[in-house]
Amino acid sequence: MRRAATPDSAREPAAFGPYRVRRVIGHGASSIVYAAEHRTSGAAVALKVLRERAGGAAHDERRPRFFDQARAAALLSHPDIAAVHDAGEQDGSAWLAMELLPGCELTRYTRAPRLLPLELVLRLGERLARALAHAHARGVVHRDLKPANVMFDLPGSTLKLTDFGIAGLADTSRTRTGVLLGTPLYMAPEQLAGAPGDARSDLYALGVVLFELLGGQRPHEHASLGELLRRAMQQPTPDLRALRPDLDGRVAALVGSCLHKQARARPPDARALADALAAIARDLPAHGRR
Repeated sequence: MRRAATPDSAREPAAFGPYRVRRVIGHGASSIVYAAEHRTSGAAVALKVLRERAGGAAHDERRPRFFDQARAAALLSHPDIAAVHDAGEQDGSAWLAMELLPGCELTRYTRAPRLLPLELVLRLGERLARALAHAHARGVVHRDLKPANVMFDLPGSTLKLTDFGIAGLADTSRTRTGVLLGTPLYMAPEQLAGAPGDARSDLYALGVVLFELLGGQRPHEHASLGELLRRAMQQPTPDLRALRPDLDGRVAALVGSCLHKQARARPPDARALADALAAIARDLPAHGRR
């Protein structure tokens, strides 16, 4: 979600439901995010509004997925998952009232010279895996895990997994084989091939995030979706130690297992991955924590 200094449109109303708009704090391709407050309680929230100009069939498909985020959030209560408080429609615009978060997108720390220390990356990975385990246990698959959907405040150590807008719910029929939903650079091979994402697809995405946080680049990159699929399916997964020769071999092996082409060869579940990350972080020698 890109930061914005000025309002996207003078036509936006001053309020949505019980929330009074204060200022624009970010925007994406299909939505705009405001800092807002509840008119009665004064509680501060982030108000995400679906752009009206994203019209046509694409807009018709975005709207139900937009409200799926609220449906998914209603099932989740975890310290590292951003809370969604309310949702509604006004004058044809769909909106969500969400937890107002400090910090910035984790994307900030995916390139040199801002790469984070090894132990911190492992701890962040553990927290994200435990947040996924919480969601998976309640029938929710994120399906778009990437650094841009993680807010991180380094001074306060606050971490929040956000944007369950295309989450797979156990009772939804909108996720169909052959429909590509998500961000291709973070999608498992089976998703790139058109299969719906599942819990182990989320583990693949977390593997890409960890690879990027540690190595400063993604394991497979290409602008063409077809070539990206070919590389993900046919090329060996790059070894993190080629980028970080000093890296603990256990870390490289665990990240590599998340990125396995076959879902059944990845860690058995998010809880097991979280436990493995925690064990490595705990056992790191003092000189290997950087």
